[in-house]
Amino acid sequence: MALTLGGGPLMTRPPEAVNYRIDGPPHRLFLHDFPRRVRALFGGEVVLDSDRARLLHESNLLPQLYVPAEDVRTDLLQPTSHSTHCPFKGDAAYHSVRAGDRIAENAMWHYPRPTEAAPWLEGLVALYWGSMDAWFDEDEEVFAHIRDPYHRVDVRGTGRHVRVLAGDVVVAESRRAKLLSETGLPNRYYLPREDVRTELLEPSATHTTCPYKGTASYATLRAGEQRLPDAAWSYPEPLDGALAIADRLCFLAEGLTTEIDGEPF
Repeated sequence: MALTLGGGPLMTRPPEAVNYRIDGPPHRLFLHDFPRRVRALFGGEVVLDSDRARLLHESNLLPQLYVPAEDVRTDLLQPTSHSTHCPFKGDAAYHSVRAGDRIAENAMWHYPRPTEAAPWLEGLVALYWGSMDAWFDEDEEVFAHIRDPYHRVDVRGTGRHVRVLAGDVVVAESRRAKLLSETGLPNRYYLPREDVRTELLEPSATHTTCPYKGTASYATLRAGEQRLPDAAWSYPEPLDGALAIADRLCFLAEGLTTEIDGEPF
């Protein structure tokens, strides 16, 4: 996934098929400007509002948003005794966020004296994404985590013969799939519902959120004696970059086999 995961160049073990070597530590940090205004809300209060955000890419981790301390509501912060140590960034000090009668414990951290290798972290603060009620990228709410500008999703129509089987039972068969390629992840085939035996599917209570595709709804598959929880999912209302997979079904579960042009996928 992007620079720091899924074979990216800033992983602890970067790809080998390159004509360069990075002269630096195995664990790598890369900080750059985030190009848009970001806001975080908690308990009805705007805790963070910044058009000077920075995005920290760190080996083997998702990117982390940092902002100048001046762009955070200090009147909502309470210092705590909690601390953590990172050998690459330094000792982190923490604050809780209080809004009315609600409190997010140790939700914000910063590095008062960052390591010599990361002096640019001084004066910047970060918030745990899940500790806030909502995040906005400009005026659009974003979910799960901030979007990484080095991560992309591409959807293409394909006439390949796609079959999904549970044992000997053909669950789906299509030559009208949409192939979704996402940075650092395996390709996924999304099939029209008309090409799926939807009578084998039962709605599940499971939902997941992707900042690039949207909120996925899951279904459990029953085929003969087999019951495969959350074996299929779809995006009823995908985000702009994934509109082509709207309401199509994708399959992945132990006990399922997907074939592409007769070959196991």
